[in-house]
Amino acid sequence: MRARVGQTIQEYAKDHQSLYWFTIVLFAMGIIFGAVIVNSLPLSQRQELFGFLQYFFNNLGSQGIPEPTAHFQQAFGHYAKTVGILWVLGLSIIGLPMILLLLFLKGVVVGFTVGFLVNQLQWHGVTLALAGVLPQNLLVVPALFIVGVSGISFSLRLIKTRLLSKRDVILPHFVGYTVLVVAMLAVLTVAALFETFVSPRLMQMVLN
Repeated sequence: MRARVGQTIQEYAKDHQSLYWFTIVLFAMGIIFGAVIVNSLPLSQRQELFGFLQYFFNNLGSQGIPEPTAHFQQAFGHYAKTVGILWVLGLSIIGLPMILLLLFLKGVVVGFTVGFLVNQLQWHGVTLALAGVLPQNLLVVPALFIVGVSGISFSLRLIKTRLLSKRDVILPHFVGYTVLVVAMLAVLTVAALFETFVSPRLMQMVLN
C-alpha cells in the first residue's frame, strides 16, 4: 500500500514537474516585485506603516495575541477562502490565468512583508521575518502550490476535452482534484495553528 502511494506521488510529481517549476518562478518573481514595492514607497507611507508595526510589536511583546481563538478563526477563514477560490477557478477554463495571478500576488505579499521588515529594522527585521513569517509559510506556500498546480492541470484537461474534442473521463480527475484540495486544507489548518500559537511566541522571544 505504501509503495503504491509513493509510486503515485512520484508519477504525479513527474507529470506536473514543468507546472511546478513555472509556478515557483512566478512566485519568486512576485517576491522580488513585492520587495521592490517597499523601496518605491514614499517616506511618509513607510513611516505610517512602521508606526502601525511598532504598535503591533509593543502589544505583542507585552501581552501576546489577545484573542487567539478569534485569530485562529480569522487565519483559517482566510486560508479556506483562498483554497476555495483556487478550487473554483480550477473548475473553469477561464480560471487558469486567475490561479497564476493569485500565486503571483501571494509572492508579492511575502516579498513586501519581509522586505519592509528588513528595510526598517535591518538584521533585527530578518530575525522577526524568520520568527513571524517563515514558520506558517513553510506549510502555506507548498500547499498553495499544490492546489494551484492541480487547478491548472484540471483546467488544461478541460481545455483538451472541451475545446480540442479529446475523449477523457473527467469525473475521476475531478474527485482526485477535490480530495487533494481537502488534504491541503488540512495542511493549512495546521498552518493557521502555527500562525496563532507558535509564531507569536517566537516573535515575543525575539522582541523581548
